[in-house]
Amino acid sequence: MASPLPFRRAVDLKPVPEEQRWLIQDLWAAQAVGIVGGEPKCCKSFLALDMAVSVASGAHCLRRFAVADKGPVLLFAAEDALHVVRRRIEGICRAADVNFARLDVHVITAVSVRLDIEDHRRRLIDTLAALCPRLLVLDPFVRLHRVDENASGEVAPLLAFLRELQRRFHTAVVLVHHARKGGARARAGQALRGSSEFHAWGDSNLYLRRTHDGRLVLSVEQRAAPSIAPLALDLHEDADRLALQITADKVTHDPPPLDPAERIVNALAAAHTPLPLADIREACRIRTARLCQELAALVDTGRVLKAEGGYVLAPPSS
Repeated sequence: MASPLPFRRAVDLKPVPEEQRWLIQDLWAAQAVGIVGGEPKCCKSFLALDMAVSVASGAHCLRRFAVADKGPVLLFAAEDALHVVRRRIEGICRAADVNFARLDVHVITAVSVRLDIEDHRRRLIDTLAALCPRLLVLDPFVRLHRVDENASGEVAPLLAFLRELQRRFHTAVVLVHHARKGGARARAGQALRGSSEFHAWGDSNLYLRRTHDGRLVLSVEQRAAPSIAPLALDLHEDADRLALQITADKVTHDPPPLDPAERIVNALAAAHTPLPLADIREACRIRTARLCQELAALVDTGRVLKAEGGYVLAPPSS
């Protein structure tokens, strides 16, 4: 007969003091798993490294958010050469006034780490057991597996393994993950690429996006605490200092997105020659079937004309 699972009455569970609820105040809960997400070129890796430097040194993350429990950090940066990782961390240390030589960040130097390979999982477990880090940073998820990210049944076991690491070693886990293209206007968690498992998994999630005018905005989601308002960030370089900095506490929202017909009209207005269907689809990011429907309606109303080589705006009526 199998032994029962351990259990306690709710009243016997140890309360967590308020000051220990956070690893990084207002950004990342103590021993939380979660996502640092965003579209390409949104500085996701810089944010994850800023968190790593802060937890390892005790310096304020983004020069504002206090670290409640500093300690060793374990990092795997799958897409960057090791000298690039060093240069970025060193630049953040200078911006944060941290002694790089004493920084307790440990970088996995293996060529690959695959969460879907048993031997790799065992070696990662052994590494965590040896270091006992406060924070594990894995960047990015797409380089950590060969499963279908859109299939919940394939993604869920990998995320469950990371949750197991968090509980077994009492460590926070930051997973850097891409948002889908064109997802900047979607609700942050819903813009993540692949299965909805990613959004549901995180205790603390940080999302970076570009606004229509190119500003970088950080949004925060917490499972068990209020979330702070979005912040405007900028990747600031000053001599040998290169790090994200907060540029504004209040971020004005983007205007509501244009409907597909107006996006088509704007694309045609910006063109000097007739636009073929493929170019309109690329400019407007509209699926072919929907695009054909919208173009047919615009032609029927006389706003758009079909011409040799593509489509043009109809001349204004006199």
